[in-house]
Amino acid sequence: MVFKRRDRRPIWKIVLEFFWPRGGWARAARYVKHRLHRLPDPPHRIARGIFAGVFTTFTPFYGLHFLVAGLLAWIMRGNIIAALLATFFGNPLTYVPIGVVSLKTGYFLLGLRPDTAATDEMHTSLGRMFVDAAADLKANLAALFTDDVADWSRLSVFYDEVFFPYMIGGIIPGVVVGLICYYVSVPLIRAYQNRRRGAIKAKLAALRKKTHLAGDDSKKGD
Repeated sequence: MVFKRRDRRPIWKIVLEFFWPRGGWARAARYVKHRLHRLPDPPHRIARGIFAGVFTTFTPFYGLHFLVAGLLAWIMRGNIIAALLATFFGNPLTYVPIGVVSLKTGYFLLGLRPDTAATDEMHTSLGRMFVDAAADLKANLAALFTDDVADWSRLSVFYDEVFFPYMIGGIIPGVVVGLICYYVSVPLIRAYQNRRRGAIKAKLAALRKKTHLAGDDSKKGD
């Protein structure tokens, strides 16, 4: 294969770069910011996409964030590419605080009172809860085609104690953070686009002037 990597990365390196990409998260954030600024849509449409992407990171639909963000941006008539890029607001450095805030808000809104042990586990093993739930779901779906017996009890507990509170609780902080990102991004994107448009006009004017001078020189030569 022409485009196949010559040096295959080991598993540990792939995992490490997932949690800490090359150049660090600051460089990754600058790349996303640069791509957002260069999108061709008007600032308000790009900002709607940013809102959709940021809001999606406060939902428990892990593995489907691109799909959810793109669908939400389409409904809001926002920029879909901006929505996909904005989902990087949720990353291994922010998923735990986002999950904890969403769960605690959900517990409060639903009137649930988790015990201290459950709260401590929520802080330390939120990711493991979703991994275990995904494993149970996979095993139960496989059991439908084998002689194994499907056990949905643990998934039912996960839905009642984690997924549903997370989904409900993520709405308020997701909307708040999404609106902050929206109102911050609109003037920044507008200023960037105006500056870039001015730079392009200046380059075109300089090119016209250079072409005009070259034409005058050729006439003098004749």
